[in-house]
Amino acid sequence: MSTNIPGFLSKCVLLVLLCLVSGSSQNFHEYCIVGAGPGGLQLGYFLQTSNRDYVIFERNNVSGSFFTKYPRHDMVISLNKRNTGRSNKEYNLRHDWNSLISHDESLQVRHYSKVMFPHREVLVKYLGDYQRKLGINVQYNVDVHNIRKRSDTGLFSMEDQRGNAYSCKNVIIATGLQKEHVPQFRGVEYTIGYNDVSINPDDFEGKSVLIIGRGNSAFEVADRIYGATNVIHMIARSRVRLSWATHYVGDLRAVNNGLLDTYQLKSLDAVLEAPIEEAALVKTKQGKIKLVFSAGDMDENLFDNFAMRDDYDVVIRCTGWKFDDEVFHNSTKPERGQGRRKKFPKTLPTYESTNIPGLFFAGTNSHSVDFRKSAGGFIHGFRYTARTLYNYLEHRNHGVEWPSIKAPITELLDRILKRINEASGIYQMFQVLGDVILLKNNGREFEYLEEFPIMSLPKFHEITGKTAEKIIVVVLEYGANFSGPGNDVFRLNRATGEPSDAHQSNFLHPVFYYYETLPTEKDMKKKGSKTLPKPVHLHHIVEDFLTTWDAPLSHILPLRQFLERCIGTDMRKYFASSCFTLAMTHQTLPLMCQEKYMQGQGLVGTEALLLRARIASLL
Repeated sequence: MSTNIPGFLSKCVLLVLLCLVSGSSQNFHEYCIVGAGPGGLQLGYFLQTSNRDYVIFERNNVSGSFFTKYPRHDMVISLNKRNTGRSNKEYNLRHDWNSLISHDESLQVRHYSKVMFPHREVLVKYLGDYQRKLGINVQYNVDVHNIRKRSDTGLFSMEDQRGNAYSCKNVIIATGLQKEHVPQFRGVEYTIGYNDVSINPDDFEGKSVLIIGRGNSAFEVADRIYGATNVIHMIARSRVRLSWATHYVGDLRAVNNGLLDTYQLKSLDAVLEAPIEEAALVKTKQGKIKLVFSAGDMDENLFDNFAMRDDYDVVIRCTGWKFDDEVFHNSTKPERGQGRRKKFPKTLPTYESTNIPGLFFAGTNSHSVDFRKSAGGFIHGFRYTARTLYNYLEHRNHGVEWPSIKAPITELLDRILKRINEASGIYQMFQVLGDVILLKNNGREFEYLEEFPIMSLPKFHEITGKTAEKIIVVVLEYGANFSGPGNDVFRLNRATGEPSDAHQSNFLHPVFYYYETLPTEKDMKKKGSKTLPKPVHLHHIVEDFLTTWDAPLSHILPLRQFLERCIGTDMRKYFASSCFTLAMTHQTLPLMCQEKYMQGQGLVGTEALLLRARIASLL
């Protein structure tokens, strides 16, 4: 028996280094996930399916500890649509916004609650069961901090509250947005944060309330107390963004927008757009709170009908959360996003930190890639971005190519139809994750990859391990000018049913991009607000009222013609008798006939022998 001495020595050196870093080789893990919320558990499940060395650190004693307190008034805003009329699990996940992905059919929130918007404690129980039933490796009551990347080993190190040290090859932060965003203005100390506001409406009986903020948490509070208050006024810099207009699930949902009703019907409640940072709160002699502006046309000294001239008894802050980077050592602080994305860590489309290699983000922390664009900040979105991250890590760290299906080109149409009519990942993460089809062997075969981060197309080989030339990218999109806070998405001409007008579709629909070479980084930068750079061929499938794209004339025929244009061959299906006739009367044969009879399908006996001989002569 021989021994590989260099390899053996290198392992010994690594073991010594790990011992020096962590104090014990038992505290080293290839993957350290911080946070056992839904994002951390989902990634942990995928790593476990490959038997990877991972651990999840959770500072509290339960999974999904966020939901033990939030939302403050109990109801989550993620759909628990239990019935769709179908038994297809993948299709049903399109409308189940709370369940994580697993092989266990019992681990679906539909079995835990019959309510469309479940109680938050349902998610706590569900996530606890998910961790226990699947045996996901979570260490509870472990609060890690001082995360840093060491220059001597290239590994990450961290400590917990008991002084235990850990080292990790990869770190994935799945802690969610934990730190309250507190706007800075004079008198902010007179406000109550959403974290601490009373959930008992009786505490607001006969009181005038000012709410700072314009998101779901602000309207959630207003809806639960406006039956007890004198008035509720709401102030924020930006206008109301309704989710049905923006098609972004993080904007104001209908289940929380009752205050808009009482405002527009002049029932004392009201909303106002104004920059709170330019205002001040002052205490009156009567112990009330007064909102004042120091300058401009909001100055109550210039206008005696100033909108917010009355005093308030209570002022509530509902200004959202932001990423908490205090768990990191100063040398390893991840870069933050810019503008609207400043509350998130900045990441590449593969969910890796832009300035700390080996540091990744899952769950809500990964939402900077698709903020106000897709569903990556919510369970029904980040369960798929976690799988995308997992597939990337598998190739990057273990040489495992991105999962794919290879088949003859004659099966491509059926494969596409199955995906666009069932797949949940590209449906929920529209315009962010897409399917990539590699056309191979002069268009006679294809390889199909699912849920690829389409902004990473220029690095396709690096991310997947696969070589691509001619490709088709399948994504779902809303119309380019349909979504927006001021758009009337209920107008009479909001939808089209004509296949010839498919490019004018407004509602979510499949779009196909054909490239003869991969887009470059330069192409990506020049694409502007479009989903992808200009392709050689572009095809929209017309929007459908039922979101079922299976109509033979409206959906399937135009798609088949598009594929024929890309591949340059007849993709129609033929019966055996038709193939026989074509073989005897034509110099070329459709691929369907070539494949059917070269595989011995269809005719038998003398006819089959004659046909095979004829096909051989044509080929």
